Amino acid sequence: MPLLHNARVVTPTEVLDRAWLRVEDGQLTELGTDAPPSTVDDVDLGGHTVLPGFVDIHTHGGGGATFTTGDADQARTAAAFHRRHGTTTLLASLVTAPAELMAAATTAYRPLVADGTLAGLHYEGPYLSQARCGAQNPAYLRDPDLDELGGLLDLGGVRMVTIAPERDGALDAIRLLVERGVVAAVGHTDASYEQVGAAVEAGATVGTHVFNGMRPIHHREPGPIVALLDAPGVTCEFIADGHHLHDGTLAFAVHAVGAGRAALVTDAMAAAGMSDGEYDLGGQAVTVTGGVARLSVGGSIAGSTLTMDAALRRAVGAGLSIVDAARMAATTPAAALGLTDRGELTVGKRADLVVLDEFLAVRRVMRNGVFQ
Repeated sequence: MPLLHNARVVTPTEVLDRAWLRVEDGQLTELGTDAPPSTVDDVDLGGHTVLPGFVDIHTHGGGGATFTTGDADQARTAAAFHRRHGTTTLLASLVTAPAELMAAATTAYRPLVADGTLAGLHYEGPYLSQARCGAQNPAYLRDPDLDELGGLLDLGGVRMVTIAPERDGALDAIRLLVERGVVAAVGHTDASYEQVGAAVEAGATVGTHVFNGMRPIHHREPGPIVALLDAPGVTCEFIADGHHLHDGTLAFAVHAVGAGRAALVTDAMAAAGMSDGEYDLGGQAVTVTGGVARLSVGGSIAGSTLTMDAALRRAVGAGLSIVDAARMAATTPAAALGLTDRGELTVGKRADLVVLDEFLAVRRVMRNGVFQ
């Protein structure tokens, strides 16, 4: 089994210089900083930095392929694209759509969830705010229907659902999600501070791309952003691409919540890794200019062209430590989904890791103990 040596290993608390790792049967079985044992399967990492494989809990596609149509071949293409950028675990995020389309996509992706290509599905909608819908199709936004939601959950594979807590029936829907073991997230919301507090009390544990698709902060009406940042049990997603958030806002938010509650996400759509041009997101036309995706009609930001390695570099460039950035890219999002077997480089965890050079560019990716 491979022994990886001559590496800077980033653990949840520190950076270990000249460290080595042993991988056996898909797990990290040893980690040391003394003289490494010699084996025939030695892999010299040349002093490069090793981080846990990235965990992206919010992505709509990439590499020219989308998750939003329920096409399994496109989903595999998008997952492979993000894996090349260090993402070893990801959710496929669907957008607001009719129930029959969501059901068809969920069914189509069950084999990909079963074989580990996807860690599950994320429904970003349809139970979202009309006023804060962003690039979600307003024609399909609706109040939560417990029969509809329960039927979709019965199909299997759903790990997270984003809901605007001010919609009628939202709190009952959040309670249903919690009962079914699905993560309830708050997002695309015009809710008050108090309404978000009620959602958290009902069991919501994630804030979907905090700051974006939300009522802005006001000192006399703090709204959803302050409510989510101030809720100890809530993991807050942040899109670190320099367009969704100013670097100063990102740094402030992480300082406020700590890396243990901050999760980097891409919110990437099909144009990630592709050239500028015309694309589609959930049936709506999107124009990408200068790497920024916007609805062709109306101009709302429509996801991103971000990858997790670029998000990590942005976080470090904003002044966050590599230890904190690694937690935000892997450890914290894994914990938000309850994936206790991965997300950090400690003995006993799944051997998912990414090797970065001095510029924090991806050199190698290992998933489940196998270099990709």
